[in-house]
Amino acid sequence: MSWLPRTVNTYLMFVLSLWTVPIILGGCGQNPPTPPSQSNDSRLPTTQNGAFPMATSVATNPALPMYSYEVVHTFPHDPKAFTQGLVFLDGELLESTGMNGQSSLRRVELDSGRVLQQVSLPFEYFAEGIAVLGRKIFQLTWQNGKCFVYDLASFNRKTEFAYAGEGWGLTTDGQWLILSDGTDRLRFIDPDTPEVTRAVNVTAAGRPLNHMNQLEFIKGEIFANIWQSDFVARIDPATGKVLGVINFTGLLAPADRDVYTDVLNGIAYDGATDRIFVTGKRWPKLFEVRLRPK
Repeated sequence: MSWLPRTVNTYLMFVLSLWTVPIILGGCGQNPPTPPSQSNDSRLPTTQNGAFPMATSVATNPALPMYSYEVVHTFPHDPKAFTQGLVFLDGELLESTGMNGQSSLRRVELDSGRVLQQVSLPFEYFAEGIAVLGRKIFQLTWQNGKCFVYDLASFNRKTEFAYAGEGWGLTTDGQWLILSDGTDRLRFIDPDTPEVTRAVNVTAAGRPLNHMNQLEFIKGEIFANIWQSDFVARIDPATGKVLGVINFTGLLAPADRDVYTDVLNGIAYDGATDRIFVTGKRWPKLFEVRLRPK
């Protein structure tokens, strides 16, 4: 039995190597590494030094107007919520959270961050963006090609419809659903049929802009989080041209971050009082912000 210690040692070294490799690779990025058991949102590669090329090219383009922000008010936010969609409605927030086994649709009290109502999705679904039209909530899934439709009051699932490709962000201009899928294309979908009525290709200073994540329609423009960055693009829905870029760098202080904190993602608009709310995936805070030309 003299072979046993050697075999055990070899096995232990192999197990340890499985843990150390992702830790080393995860340290290359700008964000703290997320434990492997907690995240599977690995959609697209970054560059070798951890920078995200699309966000960098947009943020440094002198042809695009840049905006900064000021914080008007800070609200609590569930740090376990992997925010994928956010809507402000009647004084409350509707929120879609992602991750397999953690995806949900929630109604959240703004002032306290308390979850007032929630429905969880089966494990196989990774929830994404949401939009509200009439008395219905529409919720995308990432790779299942399904949009779930809920009753606004009860959260009972009424129906569902299929779409091609991935689902990332969702918003509405009051008539159509507007869907992003990780490419440079935005689709305008009839919520009743549901057919694609038209599509636009988004460009930033003449270059295609992809990786558009959560969306929000604000005063005639589409605001789009650029995935894996602190930047939000302001897009003309008629032409797809980027009208400007908002730099939210520094919004969440380092003291409020931990190993589970992920990227900026989540914009909601209160049209009645002209307020913009911003948060991120597993952020402990949600911010009311005011935009400023930079």
